[in-house]
Amino acid sequence: MSKTVKTRNIGIPGIQPPERTCDDPCCPYHGTLPVRGKILEGTIVSLKMKKTATVLHEYVVYVRKYERYERRRRKIHAHLPPCLDVKVGDKVVIGECRPLAKTVSFVILGKSASS
Repeated sequence: MSKTVKTRNIGIPGIQPPERTCDDPCCPYHGTLPVRGKILEGTIVSLKMKKTATVLHEYVVYVRKYERYERRRRKIHAHLPPCLDVKVGDKVVIGECRPLAKTVSFVILGKSASS
């Protein structure tokens, strides 16, 4: 008797669900974790934590005084579901979710279409 796992539609266009399945309750596709709020893109810089990745998010901010843009960056800790195959250097899309740990409030949704 095989167990069929249904993949949820997370409601974000342009994101393809993974082919593999997992039994992680904090997976947006196979668990019950809702994704709401900000959707960001970034590059994975570290996979040293268990089920967590460090994502470097780069963005630009307009400085009115100088009438120019400046580049800024920040590192975001994001939950990595076991059904996703990513490595350091991949461009990924992350979505905001409820706090999963002290510093983890994002989940990796998949690889970016631009990569």
